[in-house]
Amino acid sequence: MSNKKMLGSEVKELLSGVSDHGKEHLLEVETDLIQTTILLAEAIEKLGSSFLALHAAISSQQEEIDLIISTGEAPATSIDRLKVLKADIASHINAAVTSLQFQDLTSQLISRTVQRSAGLRDVLSNLGIIGDGIPHDSETDEIAVLLREITVRLEKQSVELKSLLRKAVNQKHLDSGDIELF
Repeated sequence: MSNKKMLGSEVKELLSGVSDHGKEHLLEVETDLIQTTILLAEAIEKLGSSFLALHAAISSQQEEIDLIISTGEAPATSIDRLKVLKADIASHINAAVTSLQFQDLTSQLISRTVQRSAGLRDVLSNLGIIGDGIPHDSETDEIAVLLREITVRLEKQSVELKSLLRKAVNQKHLDSGDIELF
């Protein structure tokens, strides 16, 4: 077999291998990200329920404390300290519940990552299709032209994918209160 024929076969095999292995790995990445999203949603739901139950229990406890205070039997220093604790507890619970907003932010990021992975998988599929079209007996110049075409197509698909996924999640800190989801 001549060098020209071997080069065509080698390029074809390379493109096919990159396409097949890349698609396989990206499909696994997408599966893992989707599973992560499901687990995250379940964890957040449980955390939210726990915080609400904690808040209900503390509210009931506060009602009992308020009843004791209303009898006038509690010392003034204890009453003042209990009022401070009540405010601190309410503030901490509110902050914890507010922090659960990270589920929305992480879900958006995971969704974008899955979309990027699917887009890259499409790019790799096209690479495999193009590679399959390379004849075994292609001349070096023909292969060079095909490789340039592949490069142009890949660049075009990359730009399209970037523009599709340009929307960013702008929240920098969970406690900053300036969520910009879209």
